[in-house]
Amino acid sequence: MAEPEPNASQRPTQTEERGAGLALLPIAATLNFYILPESLQAQTLIQFIPQILSYLALALWAQHNTTLIPRLGLQPDGLGAGLRVGLITGLLLGGFNTFIILETVPRLGEDITFLKDTPHAQIPLLIMIPWFISAIAVCVELNFRGFLLGRLLALGRTIFGTRARSWLSGGAIGVSAFVFAFDPFMVHTFRHLHWIALWDGVIWGLLWVRTRNLYLTIIAHAVEVIIMYSVIRTVLFG
Repeated sequence: MAEPEPNASQRPTQTEERGAGLALLPIAATLNFYILPESLQAQTLIQFIPQILSYLALALWAQHNTTLIPRLGLQPDGLGAGLRVGLITGLLLGGFNTFIILETVPRLGEDITFLKDTPHAQIPLLIMIPWFISAIAVCVELNFRGFLLGRLLALGRTIFGTRARSWLSGGAIGVSAFVFAFDPFMVHTFRHLHWIALWDGVIWGLLWVRTRNLYLTIIAHAVEVIIMYSVIRTVLFG
């Protein structure tokens, strides 16, 4: 897809940005995780290493750049549109993915009862909804869309120039969605269901690239997960 032209008043040019290559650190950590022995992959701390490195990279990148708000997509004037479009997107994805998990996955012979034993299922409902889910949505979107996807685009423009705008956007969206879906903790916790995060990541990435509005993806993420969590928890626990 074609990446929209930046607004000069809100989106700094790539020549002003430093440290975009830091986005490669969590990508490398995620890939390297899967060559570790299974005994190491099973350790929770090691599963979180790519995320820890990503937030450290984000903090380091933030120290070396200005105008962070527009770079991440957090301009205040985007809040209204982010709420509207994010709500609609979250409702649609939440309904679709809930159907996939409750209807399609069991028909394919896959188990979903393991979800009762996930860490998320052990947290009291009134803490998960909306507080914990919303906090996760903020952190994840800041990490995977605002930082990782945004910096991949910036890095790509540095290497290939603006003439590669169309395929560069698609590549960055694909890489960020893949890293999101194959996050070690995600895979370990949600097993075969982690593939759902792949198309979620693509859709959220497309929306972020088109709008540069992180509020939109945060709201969409939170609403979707609240719907999925509420319905699936009710079905599994009664």
